[in-house]
Amino acid sequence: MSGLLALLDDVAALAKVAAASIDDIAGQAAKTTAKVAGGVIDDAVKAGAKAAGAVIDDAAVTPKYTMGFAAARELPIVGRIAFGSIRNKMLILLPAALLLSSFAPWMITPLLMLGGSYLCFEGAEKILHVLRPHAVHDAEHAEPTDPGHLEESRVAGAIKTDFILSAEIMTIALSAIPDGNIWSVALTLALVAVGITVLVYGSVALIVKADDVGLLMAQKGRLGLTRWIGRGIVRGMPTFMSLLTTVGTAAMLWVGGSIIVHGLEQLGVGLIGHTIHDIAIAAAAMVPEGAAGAVAWGVTAFLDGVFGIVVGLLVVPVATYVIQPVMNLFRRKDIA
Repeated sequence: MSGLLALLDDVAALAKVAAASIDDIAGQAAKTTAKVAGGVIDDAVKAGAKAAGAVIDDAAVTPKYTMGFAAARELPIVGRIAFGSIRNKMLILLPAALLLSSFAPWMITPLLMLGGSYLCFEGAEKILHVLRPHAVHDAEHAEPTDPGHLEESRVAGAIKTDFILSAEIMTIALSAIPDGNIWSVALTLALVAVGITVLVYGSVALIVKADDVGLLMAQKGRLGLTRWIGRGIVRGMPTFMSLLTTVGTAAMLWVGGSIIVHGLEQLGVGLIGHTIHDIAIAAAAMVPEGAAGAVAWGVTAFLDGVFGIVVGLLVVPVATYVIQPVMNLFRRKDIA
């Protein structure tokens, strides 16, 4: 009997050791998982922040696609565009980015520079349209008049534009993610894709309905303050939209210019980048130490934007007289 009791005591001791080991393993796994998840989320936030220019422009451009429709159709249209955007990011751009990082990482810098050139082109084109308001795209005259067909045309056009901006966002995000295994890169890109889509189209939904909310507050608010705020929202939305467009254009030129400058440095052409850096440092030396960092950043962003305008103005004639005619030829073949 005493031998059996000793055996049971040994079994119990082994069970305690095993339980402690399992607890240690579970605790370590939880810590490791949390660390990995935290790193992925941190990488996603940093990567998303670097795509700010394209994100702001996306939020500034999209509301125009709901113009001319009944208020009841505005949110469904935004929802359809958002669904098309997340589908493009997750089913096309995410796999393409993973293939690129795995088999052709050397292409990331040239593609970033190409995307940066597109952002500069878009920004410069918007400036030219302000200076020459009579210059209107032919496509704007070709919109269908039937509401159903007009909605389909607008949604398709918005998703197409979003695809280009999303490709730039995903490429910028990919370049900002530290080297890691394909699963962590994929998860980070997926978080960027979902997070940016929610941010952009959630903001767009708020923007397109803000005037309706303001009108409702102005007409049916029980308090004078509520009605006053509602009237302020209605009156302020045109100014806000104009400011958003201006900020979006500036952000595009800044981000596009900085992408090209940094790309040139990686390709061994550092003259422009070094010149901008030297000017920023000289400007920072002229102000108190507490403001030096902000001044250096501001001067760098401004000069990157100026360079972006120059690049954009050089790309505009190429896009207008070379790329667009070639694309029109393919479209005519498709129609035929």
